[in-house]
Amino acid sequence: MPTLSARVAELERSMNDPEFWKDKKRSDEALRESKTLKAKVEPMDDLARRIGEADGLLRLLKEEDDQSLVDEVAADLKKLEAELSSREVETLFSGPDDSRGAILAIHPGAGGTESMDWAEMLLRMYTRYAERKGFEAKLLDLIPGEEAGVKSVSLEINGPNAYGHFKAESGVHRLVRISPFDSSSRRHTSFASVFVYPEIDEAVEVEVRSEDLQIDTFRASGAGGQHVNKTDSAVRITHIPTGIVVQCQNERSQFRNKENAMKILRARLYSKKLEEERQKFNKLMEGQKEIAWGSQIRSYVLHPYNLVKDHRTDEQTSDAYGVLDGNLDAFVDAYLHKNAAG
Repeated sequence: MPTLSARVAELERSMNDPEFWKDKKRSDEALRESKTLKAKVEPMDDLARRIGEADGLLRLLKEEDDQSLVDEVAADLKKLEAELSSREVETLFSGPDDSRGAILAIHPGAGGTESMDWAEMLLRMYTRYAERKGFEAKLLDLIPGEEAGVKSVSLEINGPNAYGHFKAESGVHRLVRISPFDSSSRRHTSFASVFVYPEIDEAVEVEVRSEDLQIDTFRASGAGGQHVNKTDSAVRITHIPTGIVVQCQNERSQFRNKENAMKILRARLYSKKLEEERQKFNKLMEGQKEIAWGSQIRSYVLHPYNLVKDHRTDEQTSDAYGVLDGNLDAFVDAYLHKNAAG
């Protein structure tokens, strides 16, 4: 089996063949694979170089009694240790769609304003997490709540292994806190569902026939003022064979809203196809319940104590507000390691 570096070289050689570019699907897939592999190989090559330099410093340290050199080597080794840990996590992104962008949708559960406010808190958490990872988070659609929060929201997230990072978040998230909307300051429990789909590019075949679509346009809703359009720019698309319904109203252009809605629909149809294939494959393993949409995956407690606990991995922390500010690395890493261990 060729190494990653050998595979990159093989892809680059094939791109020098003029015939290669005549097959758009093949060339798009190869470009995507090359980009993904380079993102893995180049940092590892740089890390190997720096380890070699650190080894050279250690050899020099044996010959010279120089405290400043000791401090320099110690600082370098500490940085290398942290980076090696980070690179170890990168090796866990082995799923076929992990390198893709992600489409993330959040929907509040029953509970009115409480749950809609919780959905908005999750939106902020994921936006902050994306910023921490250097990802680009683009708002595809947002329907605000009447008093506070959001009724639904969809994000497009792009960056190296974006789907690999965010796939751990699919499921029901539970919040326990003193309600800011309760005049009696009672404790409330709120739920919100998070759905994460891999973003699908044109190289992936997802059949969407025009005759299977019902496309409706309507006037965008909102809290009033400048955010409410005067034309029917909002778009709702129903995929008749599956019953999947998506809608977008965030853009002022009907064309852009339709484009974003189709992007979400393609991702959902692709995820549905993968889920059906997984269910067939796992039919003989019904005793091992798979994490599925709608299962409660994590609890966030802000009263009477601070605790965030992931029920799949048992990873937990008392820094609840840090997690809500986007510090999700420990939970994502624990999920990836658990999956890799089988």
